Amino acid sequence: MGSPKTKSALDRLGLDIRSSRLRRGMAISDLAARSGASPSTLTRLERGEAGVAVGTLVDVLVVLGLADKLGELFDVRNDNLGLALAEERLPRRGRTFAAIARRQKAASRKQADPSGLSQADQGASKAVGVVDPDGVAF
Repeated sequence: MGSPKTKSALDRLGLDIRSSRLRRGMAISDLAARSGASPSTLTRLERGEAGVAVGTLVDVLVVLGLADKLGELFDVRNDNLGLALAEERLPRRGRTFAAIARRQKAASRKQADPSGLSQADQGASKAVGVVDPDGVAF
C-alpha cells in the first residue's frame, strides 16, 4: 500500500460503505448476493483493505444506489489543480477558423502526397503556374 493518507482514505471509504449498508438494513450476505461478490470480499472492503477490486466497489455502490457519487468524485470541473495547469498551457492568442483550416489542409496534403500538392493542384500549377493555399489556381 502507498502512504498513510491512502490507508486513511480506504478506511474512511470502508466505514462509509458499511454505514450505508447498515442504514439500508442489509446484511453482508444480502449485499454479497446482490453485488456478486463474496461476503469475505465485502468484509475486506468495509475494513478498508487495498486489495479489493475497483469493479467490486462499483458493484456495491450500484446495489446501494450510490454509483452516481463515484462519477462526482472524478468530475473534471472540480479538479482545481488540473484546471489551473490547463489554463497555463492555453495559447496567448486565439487562432481564426481559417488559419486552423489551412493548417489541417496542409497536413492532409502532406500525408496524401509528400510533395505537398494534390494531383489537381499539380495540374493547375503546371497549366497556370500559381496555386494559393486553398487550391484555387490563378
